[in-house]
Amino acid sequence: MPRAARTIEPARVHIMAYCKTETRGRVLHVTIDRPKVMNALHPPAHRDLADAFDRFAGDPELWVAVITGAGDRAFCAGSDLKHMASAAPGQGDATPESGFAGLTQRFGMNKPIIAMVNGLALGGGLEIALACDLVIAADHATFGFPEPKVGLAAMGGGLHRLARQIPLKQAMGLALTGRTIDAVEARSLGIVNEAVPSSALEATTQRWVEMILSCAPLAVQATKSVMMDSLDHASLIAAIGHEYPAARRMLDSRDAEEGPRAFAEHRSPSWQGR
Repeated sequence: MPRAARTIEPARVHIMAYCKTETRGRVLHVTIDRPKVMNALHPPAHRDLADAFDRFAGDPELWVAVITGAGDRAFCAGSDLKHMASAAPGQGDATPESGFAGLTQRFGMNKPIIAMVNGLALGGGLEIALACDLVIAADHATFGFPEPKVGLAAMGGGLHRLARQIPLKQAMGLALTGRTIDAVEARSLGIVNEAVPSSALEATTQRWVEMILSCAPLAVQATKSVMMDSLDHASLIAAIGHEYPAARRMLDSRDAEEGPRAFAEHRSPSWQGR
């Protein structure tokens, strides 16, 4: 298997007030850490998560991120409604420029992010999952947009993404009713890549991580960039004819030389990320 060229270092843990990050080699693991409120988010938690993803985006040594929730009951139950009810008007649900969880409006992120959904993913929790590139879910996980039941709507980008990621009638069926679905149904709709027993969740997520790390990081980033940016074009001709900076960076990289050379020499490539 191709190797991510880097000396394996001990995991580095950084604990913030409302989230925890752990760096394991090339991977940043981000854990929302508010289990007493089902990992629901309030403005300080959004800021902590935004800081974590800022670091991921800015560190060329980090190639993949995984986000999950503390405990085994909830990935993220959305906005902290109790905090919203007690906060000053307009302050209870304030989010950073990068959006809900510091993620949902981070449109320039070309590195892959995996949601490891270990329980409830409701409202903003589903918005986080939809903003990630892959979703691996425990079979007891639950997904939905219950906002209409409390007089709100999923305005963190979730409605826009849902209508682009699954058939429109299915998206409307979820969004207009506030109903929830289990991980098996979410997989059948295309929201989830894999639904597994909770005992297998971490190992399954790690398997996906390793498959990504076996590929050249700049090639992965170019792939994500081209696929996502091409959606901005109305026609296939326009999408194919567009210039994609991430693709040029890939083609000009040492890894673009290393891959064919390793293939010709019958060895595993050693990716550098440059």
